[in-house]
Parts: sequence; C-alpha cells; structure tokens
Amino acid sequence: MISIDGYSININDFYKLSFENAAFELSTEALEGVKKSYGFLKEFAKDKLIYGINTGFGPMAQYRINDADLINLQYNIIRSHSSGMNDYLEPHYAGAVMVNLLNAMLRGYSGVNPELILKIESLYRAGILPCIPLHGGVGASGDLVQMAHVALNLIGEGEAYCDGRIMNASEALKIKAVEPLRISLREGIAVMNGTTAMTAVAALNVYMAQIALEWSLAMSACMNEMMNSYDDHYSRGLNAVKQHSGQQTVAAAMAGFLKNSSKIQSREQLYGNDPKEDRIEHKVQPYYSLRCIPQILGPVYDSLAFMRTVVENELNSTSDNPVIDAEGQNVYHGGNFHGDYISLEMDKLKLVMTRLSMLSERQLNYLMNPAINGCLTPFINSGVMGLNFGFQGIQYTATSTVAENQTLATSHYIHSIPNNNDNQDIVSMGFNAACAAKRVIDNTFDILAVQAAGILQGIDLLDCEKQLSTKSQKIYSDLRTVFAPVKDDRSTRIELMRLKDFMMYNPLHIFF
Repeated sequence: MISIDGYSININDFYKLSFENAAFELSTEALEGVKKSYGFLKEFAKDKLIYGINTGFGPMAQYRINDADLINLQYNIIRSHSSGMNDYLEPHYAGAVMVNLLNAMLRGYSGVNPELILKIESLYRAGILPCIPLHGGVGASGDLVQMAHVALNLIGEGEAYCDGRIMNASEALKIKAVEPLRISLREGIAVMNGTTAMTAVAALNVYMAQIALEWSLAMSACMNEMMNSYDDHYSRGLNAVKQHSGQQTVAAAMAGFLKNSSKIQSREQLYGNDPKEDRIEHKVQPYYSLRCIPQILGPVYDSLAFMRTVVENELNSTSDNPVIDAEGQNVYHGGNFHGDYISLEMDKLKLVMTRLSMLSERQLNYLMNPAINGCLTPFINSGVMGLNFGFQGIQYTATSTVAENQTLATSHYIHSIPNNNDNQDIVSMGFNAACAAKRVIDNTFDILAVQAAGILQGIDLLDCEKQLSTKSQKIYSDLRTVFAPVKDDRSTRIELMRLKDFMMYNPLHIFF
C-alpha cells in the first residue's frame, strides 16, 4: 500500500501507481492539513485582494472581481484555457498526471476544498482519466492548458478515457456514478497552476530511461563477448583512475555481468604470449563502441541519478501560485509554477538518451560489417548470400531513428517565446521538453530492440550461446522467446515491436 501524502513519493512508487495499478491510500494527516489550509484561506480572503480568488488572471489581475462572480471566475478560467490541440497523452501518462495532482494538493499549500482531492481520487479509482492534449502549455504559469483539460473533466466536461475508449466526461461520470466537482473557492486555478503535467511525464521518462540504460549495458556486454574482447577496459584498475562515480559504477556492473564468460579474454593472456607475427589478427584494442562503455554510459548513469533527484524534488514540491501558508497565516505570490527545473533536466535526458541510441546503432553496425568484426557474415545473414538479405533492411530502421533522436535532442529550455501580453515574458517550455524526451526514449527502445535482434542472430551464427556468461545466456533465452532467428526473409515489424515491449517493461535491475 503506497501512502500519498505530498512529501514522500518516489519515482518507483510513481511508476507503480501509473502503470501497475498499485494500491494506495491518501494520508489522513495530509487531508487534515488541507482542511486547515482551506479554512484559513476562506477567512483570510474576505477582506483582502488575492490573486486568482477575487482578481482576474495574468495581465488581467488588475481587475477586481465582484463577489457574485467569484465562482464563475474559476469555471471561466478552466473553460477558456481548455484549448489544447494535437494528440492526447496516453492513458497511463494521464493517470500519472492525476497521481501527481493528488500528491501536490495534499501538501496543503493550495487552499483548496478537501472535496477537490476526494473528487480527483474518485475519478482516478473509477478509471476516468483526462484526455490531455500534447500542444498548448508553455510551462511558465505551470501547465495551464494541459491542466485545464484535467479540471474540465473534474467539472464534468471535456473528453476522458473510460472503459478503454474516449467519451464525453459527462457520460463517463454518469457510467461510474461520480458527481462532478462543485467549485467553492479557487479549485479551478489550483488545478491548473503548477508543473503537474510536465513533472508526471518527466518522472515516467526517468524511470524508462533507467531501463534503457540497463539494456544498453547488457547489449554492450554481449557485444564484447561475441568479439572475444579483453577484460581490462572495464577493469577496476583502469576505471578507478578516473574520478567519476558513474564510470566506475558502469565498469563494475559490466564486470559483474561478464563474470563467468568464457568468451572474454584476460589481458594477461596476451602478455603471456610472445607474438612472432607482424600482424596480430585479433584486435589488441576493440573499436570505441565496444571498448569505451564505462566512459560513454558512465555520464548517462550520473545524469539519470541527478535527474531522479531533481524530478523527485519537484514531485514533492508546491508549484502553485499563490502559496497558502496556513501555519504562518500568510499568502505568498510568486513563480513556483515556472518549469525550468523540469525543462532543463528533460533537455539533458534527450541528450543522454540520444547518445545511448547512437552507441546502440554503432554496435549494430559493427555486427553488420564483416570488414569491421572479422567473424560474421555480411548483414549477419544466415541465408543464401545475394538471395537473402539478413538484417540489411532492418538496419535502416535503427539508423533513421537515431537521426530523428538527434533532431529531437534540440533544446526546449532555451527556446522561450514571450506570450500572454508579455506577462509571461520568459517561459520554460517544460511540457514540450518532457514530451520530446518521452519520444526520444521510445525511439531509443526501437533501436535497442533492433540491436538485440541482431545480437541474437550473431550469437547463433557464432554458435557461442553456451560460452556466454550466465547473465548473457539468460537474456539470450528470454529474448529468443520473442524474436525468432532470421534465415529466410520475412517481415519482422511485429516481432520487433514485441521485442521492444519486452525490453521496455522488463527491467534488468542492474543499477536501479
């Protein structure tokens, strides 16, 4: 049972709640805090001008709103900003946004009626998930447009996922016997303000990127085995002289992965011989894509570890405006909704995942080219040369997808465009950055799946399965149940997609 209390959710629990329907409960202590915050704000706001309660929004904040119109103000901000376009976030990600919204509201700094939190919980438990458009938010006053569509569902309007299809939220609420929310103070803007959507996507991105890193390490280890590499490039002696914990962690993981492989050679074997030939057939040093795994994946590991901390901090933060401090009896106006932390980390995530995908593609190319590997057929073809094509066509998918990643890796963090009558004169584009990073990660698993299929083929051609390490043999056995050997040419699209899904949803637990 996962307790949601606004202060302690981590990325692993967040993933379980979003993808595995993990059981959860709302902290009763946190709900009491929300109740106190709401009571304080109701009294505090009676004779004071407070943004978003009795004023307009953004540049319209200089206009005071009559008491008779305060509730309409909240409905108006929801409806006017429900203007997103393009495709919707997938249901699991929409569910993640709802979980994050619950966690954010339970911190008790938004001054909302506790009924709002219970309504969010009711929709989530009933399987009513908001259709959140990908296009709309600029990530400065939070994810205004994306979260407006969430708020729209809460009041019984807009479109929602329910029972495996998209329907009107009013119909979904009726089917599930859930009454729409009745706004009482500032529940509209409280739902909309903040980094809720971008942070939810970012949290799942980091989790999935960790899985990709582990598979990349495993694929790299298998590559070194197939090519009878020497063991010193991932040795402690070599990597300990570089003062980067990620590099040392990756090297140690690789050593553990290859522990009992009979394909890996020790450097002492080479030193023990007195070579007479002028040209040594076996490479004294393999190509960089095999030899520099700790140096390439080490920065990826370090970056993900830092991102995890930043994203978990944001998950357990208050990004609303204003911030309601019931304990200190004050209301603070500011910019906690600005999504710079998430935007910057998602830009970094795009970079390291693109780098990882480039490594995967280069290792795949190594398998394809007999002039490089020196031991496999062209395109790891196990059919009739010339008549059959092996992995020639499959390689194109990996190469073109890497090229797309390289384009998507362009920064969102530095592409601010002022809007909102220049009130939002510098913005984060955090949701855009998170969604682009999500696409890069998905692409990276495409590439890893193609590489994995190629490695399976190479192992068969070399007939070396029994010489691999125990962990490599396990991976070979697991993946072979999903992707069959390629001899006669066939369409592999469906099998590759299954292989990708297997890798995405089966963490190896090497690092995390």
